Amino acid sequence: MSTWKKDSATESLEVAIIGMAGRFPGAKNIDEFWQNLRDGVESIRLFTDEELRNFGVSSNDLASPDFVKAGALLEGADLFDSSFFGYSPREAGLLDPQQRVFLECAWSALENAAYNPETYSGLIGVFAGTSISSYLLYNLLGRAVSPEDGFQVMIGNDKDFLSTRVSYELNLRGPSIDVQTACSTSLVAIHLACQSLLSYQCDIGLAGGISIQVPQRTGYYYQEGGIASPDGHCRAFDAKAKGTVFGSGVGIVVLKRLADAFDDGDTIHAVIKGSAINNDGSLKVGYTAPSVEGQAQVIAEAMANSGIKPEAVSYIEAHGTGTALGDPVEVEALTRAFRSGTQKKRYCALGSVKTNIGHLDAAAGVAGLIKTVEALKHKQIPPSLHFVEANPAIDFASSPFYVNAELTEWASDGEARRAGVSSFGVGGTNAHLIVEEGPEQARGGEQGGEQEGEGREWEVVVISARTQGALERATENLAQYLKAEGSRELKDVGYTLRVGRKRFEHRRVVVCRDEVGAIEGLEGREAKRVYSVRSEVESPPVVFMFP
Repeated sequence: MSTWKKDSATESLEVAIIGMAGRFPGAKNIDEFWQNLRDGVESIRLFTDEELRNFGVSSNDLASPDFVKAGALLEGADLFDSSFFGYSPREAGLLDPQQRVFLECAWSALENAAYNPETYSGLIGVFAGTSISSYLLYNLLGRAVSPEDGFQVMIGNDKDFLSTRVSYELNLRGPSIDVQTACSTSLVAIHLACQSLLSYQCDIGLAGGISIQVPQRTGYYYQEGGIASPDGHCRAFDAKAKGTVFGSGVGIVVLKRLADAFDDGDTIHAVIKGSAINNDGSLKVGYTAPSVEGQAQVIAEAMANSGIKPEAVSYIEAHGTGTALGDPVEVEALTRAFRSGTQKKRYCALGSVKTNIGHLDAAAGVAGLIKTVEALKHKQIPPSLHFVEANPAIDFASSPFYVNAELTEWASDGEARRAGVSSFGVGGTNAHLIVEEGPEQARGGEQGGEQEGEGREWEVVVISARTQGALERATENLAQYLKAEGSRELKDVGYTLRVGRKRFEHRRVVVCRDEVGAIEGLEGREAKRVYSVRSEVESPPVVFMFP
């Protein structure tokens, strides 16, 4: 486990991951995402001709031998709780699904971190990026949009407005910055959020990315030597690797200075020890080509910034696109960076989340980071799929690396488990993070709950929601959560629900002594211990205005 102490010499350079939220192909939340990774599930879909035909794919495309009928879908990407955020159906219809889903995910991430922006006194920043709005190209531009909607269409679909929309809707007053570096976007955003925290420009940072392709159910054309896979599978580092599959997904991490996270009793999922970004420049084959020198330099710089030696890093979540050119370049760059500090061979596991969910473009880096954090928490390294025989252009035998092709217990010699996460963008902007497992004593943080509940026999659990239906679902979800989290302190749950959640009109209060009583009260709605109330705040009258 981590042995971090508050008086550590590196305390001022470390950042805690205190919350996470994400939706990925085959997984509507991070728990499902980890289960799929652990079980070696490939969430890339192979479509039938009938399915594609119903979504407008032509017969000529379906008959072409180069047309690949595969994709990695984000289920529910077309849904949006517009009334929750105060949007009319028409306004929501003009908004790119990437902005809609990212907004919902940002709300979930702050709730996961147990912070209510309405009551938190510090500055919360947003650092994020998105893919091009294919919704604008394939949906809005193909239908009649009135001239007066032009401005709303622009701010609802342009990349410039992803982060500031979140800041406005959630009342976040820290830096709000859109980051765009192609495939490395979300990991670069996380690096910039760390820098903002360490320079005290904000106190909490939301960082991540999103990519949703519209339409989702469609195939693509394979081109020899291109980045897209010929068979709908990503075979990172394998001899048969010929490309990746693009998919849709979203991920956000909530960051805080590590010392502050300890002081505030936050749950610390993992610690970012150091990070770095750079660009390849022009010394490479072409604009879209990767660079050994650029990648090696950014990895070495991140390790230097972290103070972690190469031998202490036992897993690398690689960029891992599964291309004949990219994979050998990446392993060569990693080897160069590691050889500056160790001559050990084949001791560090290597994997790529793209083999599970495809390439999520602007969200690829944060997907890899969330996978790594979950692996650290569970002390297991999930399998990197489709690896049978190494790419002959990769010299694994003399490198520090081996591809982790099956679920493996993440062994430790008593030191904290550490990993590196890479993300490289078309155009040459590279990012690398060094991540360490969270301190055991900080997980399930109290955030003041222990002092508040000290010596109290009864606990008060409060749930609130905008509607009665949502309140019922929240009640059921909490009961299921308490069943699944048997070791969770009820006083911490109660404190988080009272302090770390925004208060809404419909509320339910459960009075109980322990988790068993809480579950019984939530499931049975017993009148003696469960109270449902509705705020008496009157809704304002409707006024018709004719400017």
